[in-house]
Amino acid sequence: MQEQYDVLIIGAGVIGSAIAREMARYKLKIGVLEKNLDVCNETSGRNSAVVHGGFAYDTASLKARFCVEANRMMGDLASELDFPFERCGKVLVGNTPEDMTHLHNTLRQGKANGVTNLEIIGDDKLHELVPAVIGKFAMWSHNSGIMDPFLYTVALAENAQANGVDFYFGHRVIDIQRDRDSLYIVKTSQGCFSSRWIVNAAGLGCKEISDMLGIKGYKVIGSKGDYIVLDKKLGALLPMPVYPVPSNTYMGVHVTNTIDGNVTVGPNAENVTDFSYYGVPKRNIDFLIESASRLWPHISRKDQIRNFSGILPKWVDANGNIQDYKIELRDDIAPHAINLVGIESPGLTSAVPIARYVTGLMQEREKLTANRSFSPIRRGIRRFAACTREEQAALIAANPDYGEIICRCEKVTKAELLQAIHNPLGVSTMTGVKYRTRCMMGRCQGGYCQTRLEQLLEKECGRQAKDIIYSRQGAWLLQGKVREGI
Repeated sequence: MQEQYDVLIIGAGVIGSAIAREMARYKLKIGVLEKNLDVCNETSGRNSAVVHGGFAYDTASLKARFCVEANRMMGDLASELDFPFERCGKVLVGNTPEDMTHLHNTLRQGKANGVTNLEIIGDDKLHELVPAVIGKFAMWSHNSGIMDPFLYTVALAENAQANGVDFYFGHRVIDIQRDRDSLYIVKTSQGCFSSRWIVNAAGLGCKEISDMLGIKGYKVIGSKGDYIVLDKKLGALLPMPVYPVPSNTYMGVHVTNTIDGNVTVGPNAENVTDFSYYGVPKRNIDFLIESASRLWPHISRKDQIRNFSGILPKWVDANGNIQDYKIELRDDIAPHAINLVGIESPGLTSAVPIARYVTGLMQEREKLTANRSFSPIRRGIRRFAACTREEQAALIAANPDYGEIICRCEKVTKAELLQAIHNPLGVSTMTGVKYRTRCMMGRCQGGYCQTRLEQLLEKECGRQAKDIIYSRQGAWLLQGKVREGI
């Protein structure tokens, strides 16, 4: 028997999760189909984690419109959904007369887009803001900021789930057909669903789903960017993201402070056809170090604790020119299907305005009844490491599990891990717990805590060691015993 919905959203990245939350404001039965085993496993969680200002995008584009709108509301969203966000500002640093010309053009474009609090600053002010930077002048965007992309997406999804949305993980969409009753029949790797509406929020899979809907002809390329993560001890040297003067299509290798005190270096940009490969070659690490050191000369190999990469889905025309977001309803081809193509940067920043736009398109086709029981409030896992000593003592008194540190680098307690393991979305992978708590994200990258987390997952989920998955389907944490008899 097929599960029937009013709306099926394909993709549980930041865009799909935001759409689910916005549509939950109405009396609709909503399901979200995600091929991975958690939200935020691809583009949404593999980026610079910057809340953009909106000055870098063509005036009148959807990218500019949604980014500016989202930047203004980000503080309110962080309060509602309890995810970390800091409006720390950002500088675009230059040295040459050509750089200054580009910055003035960027400033004019930003103002035309409705961005406020932009200014050109000289050497003295630049080095007052970021003493360690190399540069003669900059454009200072006061309103830019940083966030945790994992916790943002988790917050959107958990709030949607609390308001009645069903999430299905490990459900790769294989086929979409439309039956005689005008329902979409969606075949997945784990069964079939039917729905009156379909929303394609598949990110890197947007072209594949668009083709299944019959909306063909889009060319989507992957732009792969690699990053280096630096130790927290360098965080005090970087109070805000530092960018070079951007080109028309690429923001350049930048150095970014993170919400948790680390520093990231990157990305580069390489066009790829394999949307599943996230390896980082040594030559790319060397390029990142060389490029970023021209801006910020504190990048040492001894301080590198990890690297990662992300892939952006870019919609391009026949000449390879990157296009604006495509968000469409094609009644002639796929009635009641909202198709999103090429949702790349600044998609993380822009997710909620995009979701409201998508919901608005649906409202143009049918009257929606408000869900009066909808609550926009969500509370996350309280971080023991961020509490005062008095607050920590109170937490331990109420729950002794707060007194047992499992992750020594990030000071993550057993109580936090148990909350993450029993999360509302039912995610039970190692990285699912990692992203919700920062366990395994410190200097030792799990050298001490990984085995302890694995044992907790065994116990709490009633699984054997061989059944614990690190992140993706088939990515078993343990492949066998080191020696017999253990």
